[in-house]
Amino acid sequence: MGTFFLNASRTSVCLIVLFHLFPATSHAGETLAKIRDTKTITIGYQEGSVPFSFSDENKKPTGYAIDICLKYVEAIQRELKLPQLKIAYLPVNSSNRIPAIVEGKADIECGTTTNTPERRKLVAFTIPHFIAAARMLVKADSNINNWNDLRGKKIVMTKGAVQVKVVSERNTASALNMTILEGKDHLDSFKMLESGQVAAFPMGDVVLYGLRAKAKDPSAFNIVGDPLSAEPYAGMFRKDDAALKAVVDAEMARMMNTGEFAKLYDKWFKTPNPALNNANLNMPMSYLLRDSLRFPSDKVGQ
Repeated sequence: MGTFFLNASRTSVCLIVLFHLFPATSHAGETLAKIRDTKTITIGYQEGSVPFSFSDENKKPTGYAIDICLKYVEAIQRELKLPQLKIAYLPVNSSNRIPAIVEGKADIECGTTTNTPERRKLVAFTIPHFIAAARMLVKADSNINNWNDLRGKKIVMTKGAVQVKVVSERNTASALNMTILEGKDHLDSFKMLESGQVAAFPMGDVVLYGLRAKAKDPSAFNIVGDPLSAEPYAGMFRKDDAALKAVVDAEMARMMNTGEFAKLYDKWFKTPNPALNNANLNMPMSYLLRDSLRFPSDKVGQ
């Protein structure tokens, strides 16, 4: 189902229509058929994307997006009526996450992948689980407070990150003459900032809050800069697989309507979390994400 316009009074009717249009068990799509036959689902996840997807002390993938992805897995297991469904995890990064889905190496990816019109030409997305804004992480003693303070300085951006475009546009429009270096993943980019190789690390704000929370000394870093964008993070899967999309979209709509989604959000963003060394990101839900709870849709980032 491409777009939902659900509220509390219409949810049941819309979900009935959804399943009527896409009866996944009787006309299972390619991905659901593969999952049913192998009794295994492969989740792609990005390491180091705190608090969305990262490894805990036992090297097990965890995080806000992982928790949501596991809800998708439960819904798929129910839909296929499987007594057991094995979960395999595939580490991906900003460069290979889309090929991993397109080539069938992963069945679904949950992390910090932004839903954009360009990416929807290659893959499909469900309803966003977060809407981020592009800001920057700097050292607290750097005297950098906004984008113009970066004039003539070196910065780092994670390879393949959607923020590269908006930061490059600001660099050109404001004649900042920045030198933009490339990190292979978020952790690599953060290490370049931490070691003093660069003056700033622009990225989606929540990723930066997570990296700061996990730093040895969080007080040594500030998150600054006027927001440059609104970036909807969403679960990603293969394009033109209506049966899988119906199950995943319906599960996200159910979580939003019942309040389960808000509880998961509070767990990772508004309370101390053992997985984050009891750090509290203290990030209230943005008004854009709150509005999406009333009108869930995958047609975002237009």
